[in-house]
Amino acid sequence: MTLGLQRISDLDEAWSVPRHGPQLRAVRRAAERLRERFVSGPRCVSVRTLPLSTLAYPTRYAFWAAAFAPAPFVMMTHRCVLVQFQRNGELKNLLFNPTDVEAAKATPFFARFIETVGTRMSELAAGKFEPLESQLSRVGVTPEDIDYVAFDHFHTQDLRGLLGTEDGSRLPRFPNAKLLAPRSEWEDWDDLHPFQKAWFVRDGKMGVRMDNVALTAGDLALGDGVMLLRTPGHTAGNQTLFLNTESGVWGISENGTCADNWSPLESRIKGLAFLCKKQDLDVVLNANTPELGALQYTSMILERTMVDRVRRAPAFVQMFPSSEVTPSLISPGLAPSLLHRAITHGEVARSSRAPSARGTSASASASTNEATA
Repeated sequence: MTLGLQRISDLDEAWSVPRHGPQLRAVRRAAERLRERFVSGPRCVSVRTLPLSTLAYPTRYAFWAAAFAPAPFVMMTHRCVLVQFQRNGELKNLLFNPTDVEAAKATPFFARFIETVGTRMSELAAGKFEPLESQLSRVGVTPEDIDYVAFDHFHTQDLRGLLGTEDGSRLPRFPNAKLLAPRSEWEDWDDLHPFQKAWFVRDGKMGVRMDNVALTAGDLALGDGVMLLRTPGHTAGNQTLFLNTESGVWGISENGTCADNWSPLESRIKGLAFLCKKQDLDVVLNANTPELGALQYTSMILERTMVDRVRRAPAFVQMFPSSEVTPSLISPGLAPSLLHRAITHGEVARSSRAPSARGTSASASASTNEATA
């Protein structure tokens, strides 16, 4: 395994089961066994949640058209997560979902939304937070300290500013970081299904520095208390970050948009519990991309199985939505039954790495790193 990452094979056989019903049961059983080993293992060093933006999102997607509410939109808060962990005695830093908020406005769905409501109204809806680099600086972490970046999926992402470009016109935002990119989704981006086109920035990976990309496959252990597991469905290469912390195991994903999606039978949002009881469902999808819905459902069951229950509200699980529905006056009746807001664990280790020359170099290797077994 290159980059020091360890391939996890526990779920391979379950995901290879050909029919959706048996596959769901096999994945659940395999996840139960993997969780037992993960929860009894070491914890990661620290976790900090870094808010990036708020955005309007269609209610029918957020709750799979199950919510009985007249509001056409919910407000969501999108967050990046800084994770520090040990691997073979060496500290590593991961940024999960460091979205370029301005560049994401070129996503076709949101570009059309801005055109419809006007730039001023869209700016009022899109709250802003302190720049990511400033938030990192406040906890003592520099851009040069970041070893890895990853996304739960590539919807709305423009990677050119993150990775830098081969022609040197853009320098990498985190000069020592490798992007952990599932090969299946990386290749899908070149020829998207119509159900996916509205959510990808068309040129978002064009001309990026490929020496900053590690194409991955399957499930990976990044280090002590940190795993990236495939959770296909929302996109072909969708993946969920799992963290072992002092408050138990957490997962980070956009398969759901709030705690209610993973525990709909306990939801106070009108319609969710009714639909799930009527149709014998255990989760409600974030359903803006419907073509792989059965896979996404199975992935959400995997997530529910892997994580712990919320201590203050054990009817809900510790699945942290990377974009979480936030109570708002524009969406009455759609406030989540429980808000996570943040994951906080451990003490952040301060910066010790000197700035890297890679951040100022316009040269780039044409080779691509492989992070497969």
